[in-house]
Amino acid sequence: MTRSLKKGIFLNKSLFLKFSKNNVKTWSRSSTIIPDMIDNTILVHNGKKFIKIYINENMIGHKLGEFSLTRNFKSHTKKIKNKKNVK
Repeated sequence: MTRSLKKGIFLNKSLFLKFSKNNVKTWSRSSTIIPDMIDNTILVHNGKKFIKIYINENMIGHKLGEFSLTRNFKSHTKKIKNKKNVK
């Protein structure tokens, strides 16, 4: 579910005060990206390390957590059939 329009967007207060600086570290993955953040780099924590996110116009209205993935998908293993030499 989305947040109601009556409440407005969620933006962490400390992040709002700091985002004019470059390379701001934040743990607030639930904060919404606003137009004032454009052309800034924000370091978002994914649970293990900080991931650099450069914010552009297409990201407005999305959450910071959408761009710092927490799980890495490697791939499904392919079954290799052993070929036996038939004489």
